Amino acid sequence: MKIRIKGNSVRYRLTRSEVETFCNTGHFAETTEFNGRTFTYAVKVSDTKAHMDAEFVDDTIALIVPAATCKDWNVNEVVGFEHTVTLDNGNELFLLVEKDFICMDRTTEDQSDNYPNPRVM
Repeated sequence: MKIRIKGNSVRYRLTRSEVETFCNTGHFAETTEFNGRTFTYAVKVSDTKAHMDAEFVDDTIALIVPAATCKDWNVNEVVGFEHTVTLDNGNELFLLVEKDFICMDRTTEDQSDNYPNPRVM
């Protein structure tokens, strides 16, 4: 899973196996280690939320996706989900979770688990 943060937006991209795990277990997480601390980013399913949400607790960013929104995501053509959350201070936080497609440019990154890029087909 990749994370991209810019300003008040957070985007996750998940490979095929990560989407499978997320859909089958309701949770997927990655970690990045630093000296003395570990940063975690996760996506999880909620049976109670009506819209996507986010939380930042104990060095972990979790994007929360309603169960109805991500139902069968691993077997359908839906690319992803997005939602803009209004924060308590009135600012907005844009959230996006999407399938990770093979890049069209050359890259040294292993993309064997990525989804085929629809622009190439």
